[in-house]
Amino acid sequence: MDYVSFEIMRRLEIKRAFAFDPHFEGQGFECIVGLTGSGVICFMEHWPPLWPDITDARVLDAIARVPRAEFVPEEFREQALLDQPLPIGYGQTISQPYVVALMTQLLALKPEDRVLEIGTGSGYQAAVLAELAREVYSVEMIKPLAEAAQERLQRLGYTNVHILHGDGALGWPEHAPYDAIIVTAAPTQIPPPLIAQLAEGGRMVIPVGPEYSEQTLQLVVKRRGHVRIQSIAPVRFVPLVSPIPDISEPDLSKSKEV
Repeated sequence: MDYVSFEIMRRLEIKRAFAFDPHFEGQGFECIVGLTGSGVICFMEHWPPLWPDITDARVLDAIARVPRAEFVPEEFREQALLDQPLPIGYGQTISQPYVVALMTQLLALKPEDRVLEIGTGSGYQAAVLAELAREVYSVEMIKPLAEAAQERLQRLGYTNVHILHGDGALGWPEHAPYDAIIVTAAPTQIPPPLIAQLAEGGRMVIPVGPEYSEQTLQLVVKRRGHVRIQSIAPVRFVPLVSPIPDISEPDLSKSKEV
């Protein structure tokens, strides 16, 4: 769940301020006057947007099928088809669709895969994963978000998503190993339990770095018990919320399935 960068906000405000300026024609944005008195609203002409580096047709189809407006608060629904993060409460955000697409593409999911997600948030990323994989197990530390996501996903028919209220740094060992793991908040280092729960040949996508500073999106591949880590791109995510100081000694009593 990444922060809105200054540059994204600056460009968005420019596009809003000069929504009908010919300079912005052909830039992928269409702008209308908001029906609720919220001024000029800009949204992408194509959904999902035509990202040049997102080439997996299954990922693009999944993004197209999941109704992002269902996963944002009512006051932000007019902005649901903007390619930017949006707040969902409790200091958390729903990730920018491009980031969701990039991280999902890096997982290289197959229809029979079982996926662990750390950081359910509003459930949007879980829904995208559910379009592509057999089962999705998602862990959320903030209980109201976990409960709301569970209700929302059930209402939308995503019966292959299972949500646990608990410490994401500990994973969900009862259902391990996982073919893929995706982490949507940034720890300062990769939690060892997540590596342990990654299946042989599995892939993990995780942002790593200090809180409120530049982090690196990393791709972790596990083969023959060893991991290979590849740096993908600089990112900014909210920190991984974990009340357990020593993640090498998990306390599963703090977890509860919802």
